[in-house]
Amino acid sequence: MKKSVPWLISLVLLTWVISRMLPQKAAAGFDIAGFGQLPVLVGGRVMPMDTLARISLSIMNHHGTVTVDGRTEPASGWLLDVLMMPRRADAAKVFEVTNPDILALFGQQDPNGKPVSYSYTDCVPVLGEIGRQASLAAQTEAQGRNAFQRGILKLREALRIYLLVKNSIQAEDSLDFGKELQVFEQVLGPGIGAVRDREANRPFNQQDLLRVGWFTQRYQTLTKARYVYALPNPDGKSDSDRWLHISDALLTAVATGKVAYPAILYGGLISAYRNDNVTGFNQVIDEYNKYLQRTIPAQLARAKIEYRFNQAQPFLQAMVLYVFVLIFSLISWLKWPRTLATTAVILLGLAFSLHTLGLLIRMYLQGRPPVTNLYSSALFVGWGAVLLCLFLERFYKNGIGSVCASTIGFVTLLIAHNLQLDGDSLEMLRAVLDTNVWLATHVVMVTLGYSSVGLAGFLGIIFILRGLLTTSFSETTAASLSRMIYGVICFATLFSFVGTILGGIWADQSWGRFWGWDPKENGALLIVLWNATILHARWGGLIRERGLAVMSVFGNIVVSLSWFGVNMLGVGLHSYGFMDQALGTLMAFIASQVVVMGLGLTPQRYWRGIRARAARVPPKSATASVPLTAT
Repeated sequence: MKKSVPWLISLVLLTWVISRMLPQKAAAGFDIAGFGQLPVLVGGRVMPMDTLARISLSIMNHHGTVTVDGRTEPASGWLLDVLMMPRRADAAKVFEVTNPDILALFGQQDPNGKPVSYSYTDCVPVLGEIGRQASLAAQTEAQGRNAFQRGILKLREALRIYLLVKNSIQAEDSLDFGKELQVFEQVLGPGIGAVRDREANRPFNQQDLLRVGWFTQRYQTLTKARYVYALPNPDGKSDSDRWLHISDALLTAVATGKVAYPAILYGGLISAYRNDNVTGFNQVIDEYNKYLQRTIPAQLARAKIEYRFNQAQPFLQAMVLYVFVLIFSLISWLKWPRTLATTAVILLGLAFSLHTLGLLIRMYLQGRPPVTNLYSSALFVGWGAVLLCLFLERFYKNGIGSVCASTIGFVTLLIAHNLQLDGDSLEMLRAVLDTNVWLATHVVMVTLGYSSVGLAGFLGIIFILRGLLTTSFSETTAASLSRMIYGVICFATLFSFVGTILGGIWADQSWGRFWGWDPKENGALLIVLWNATILHARWGGLIRERGLAVMSVFGNIVVSLSWFGVNMLGVGLHSYGFMDQALGTLMAFIASQVVVMGLGLTPQRYWRGIRARAARVPPKSATASVPLTAT
């Protein structure tokens, strides 16, 4: 019976997690889920409407959501209003402001640092001043901008994106886009005939010419809002013209005399939504899906998978399981060790499976190896560390691997979650990164090096804290931790060294030089040198178990500077994710590691674990015990 308890606990938690991942039962009414799965082209890649909504909201506020009357509304529902009922969307308070000087533009007093949300309607009276201040801020170099300048530029960009999205499938001032297209179709034939007659110096109908000219001018104005390309164009000869902005489709109709079928469907969709015609809206969604299935089935399928991926949030569910793993692992050191430790290992396997599933789906959606940007590096660094911890737990079976895996897995996924709020995490790659070969070799090996150095540092933290604060720090535990740290550092040295060499070869092919002392290259070199320093110090007898732990903790600082510090500098060829707002967090992390190292250097006569170990040794063998001054 006792052997089945871990499996029963794991089954209950797994069932609960899966229930959170399953799509919610659609409520009666507009098929918002169906709308959220419709594909569009944004930023060079095809994505579902749901992803467009999430990206847009993440630009506008730090939580990437919209709240109405205290309730968080679906992102797709908000986008539906933006595209089809812009006046209603204008009233949604989605633009977040925190800087007191920017709040002053709205006549708002400083709310003690708390963010204030405004609607587009609230922003209209101060749009001119926002634009003026942002233009002045743009004249300052990025590294020298203050909080007000960064904030006003971010607000202007959020407002710009909002206006572009509003004009993605209709002109925002259109009263009924479906009827507008019907009228447009009626005037096309006579209007084109009038144009041809005039060009041939034949008599022509002036009214027909003016009508088609009015529509042409109207849709030419829409060309300034190219951001979302919502209309598929199966006849396109290249990738660049396989999707059309609504303005392109309508201006093409002036030349061909025929409005594109997707534009007509979107017109019907907008009319149905504005007239609260649920049946008509849902029928158009079905009809459009059938059209997409006939014309672009692969892109439609990919968009639907991404939509389900957004809803399931496997990384969030993995984070939840990692928390349970940590709880069970820590309690197992106090009570019911066999039952809870086994439960923790089973749950760790489930969490790792979800983590892996999320990575595989992202690889499929992007068609790339797992690491392509700062966000995906956080996902993969955590994944690599958890994988190593699984091996450690398999060999040592002392719960340390489970504690390390759950903590590192949770922290790295939390970092990734915050990085995701900066925009599209599946963004198109920069030209220099557009190579699957090097992404699958150099980048993967370097990030595995990050994973292993971070794991060694965390094991060092456990060594120091257990020795200093607990009485369970036996010689066996200390030796096991020391062997773990040593083995992981050997692994880290190999992968970081080979990854750095491969990076030099890639740089030679891309930039014509193997090494240029770029900040990121220096960071990679520091990781290799520090790992080599640890190993040589250990081999030369300069350090023992405690010294190995303290030096491995410093490895966390080296990795954090190489991984995130370079991006915060905003200089060099490798700054692919500038994020100066995280500087405070990075400094706090480095300070915490310095504190832990200081604790590790505390004389061992103050370590509770060492004192408890000495007290357990019989007096006659006390001279053979480990001296309290051992390094």
